[in-house]
Amino acid sequence: MLATPARHLPDDPARWAAEVKWDGARALAYVADGAVTIRNRNGSDVTAAFPEIAAALARAAGRRTLILDGEVTAFDGERPSFSRLQRRLHQARPAATLVASVPVTYVAFDLLRQARRDLLANPYEQRRALLDALALDRDSLVVPPAFPGQASAVTEASRQLGLEGVILKRLGSHYHPGRRTDAWLKVKHVITVSVLIGGWLPGNGWRAHLAGSILAGDPTPRGLEFLGQVGAGFTEAELAALSERLRELEQPESPFADPVPQAVARRAHWARPVLACEVSYSEITPSGRLRHPIWRGLRPA
Repeated sequence: MLATPARHLPDDPARWAAEVKWDGARALAYVADGAVTIRNRNGSDVTAAFPEIAAALARAAGRRTLILDGEVTAFDGERPSFSRLQRRLHQARPAATLVASVPVTYVAFDLLRQARRDLLANPYEQRRALLDALALDRDSLVVPPAFPGQASAVTEASRQLGLEGVILKRLGSHYHPGRRTDAWLKVKHVITVSVLIGGWLPGNGWRAHLAGSILAGDPTPRGLEFLGQVGAGFTEAELAALSERLRELEQPESPFADPVPQAVARRAHWARPVLACEVSYSEITPSGRLRHPIWRGLRPA
């Protein structure tokens, strides 16, 4: 079940529970008679990729039959770190040294089946109560709290803690596999920053003559620092007008202080970095790139 993006909290907070939005990879866990299967959002079996989670689920569930919904998460201290998680996501059978150095945790937040009982049609508040009663917390397995009626407080707390955001779930809602409904809402905290445009990459298809994404830079004492590509959030009219201005500013050399990744550089059109724009993003990765950047518009000259 998928959550619908929302910018504001609901007007009837008493009917909703708030959960922290975990910055990880969604996964369903199937447990039966001590055997565990973990499937990712595409339905692929990724059990071997997360051996510590499989072991923790087997120990916690025992001989019980369960289907859990949750998130595979890598923590950096007490905060989830998607950057750390990426070191594990593409390892089908990680080495023991990688498992030890970058451990992952399964954050279980919903219960879809218990024994022979299908719970999809049960209200969310009942499913959560049954999940909490299982007492699964141990090692690489966590059942975080849900907070009925406290959407505002949890949202503010998550903002202050630097977390990604919150998920709000209507207490009486059923579970709809594969569907995005307004019974689950996600409110993400975003950060905005002013950047300089140091170039662009052509678009695809009918947009090949326009800028498909811009190359963002941060002016620092040592020069323009490359922050990555921004390709989301543009309207067609904005792209057309921006492409025209960028062509006027085109230059043969990169304006960035450090080499830009080759995959970007070989397609890039460089520009004199005089246009400033505002971009929103969720975090800056350890490599210095904006994560989930979205175009918000040019800043006044």
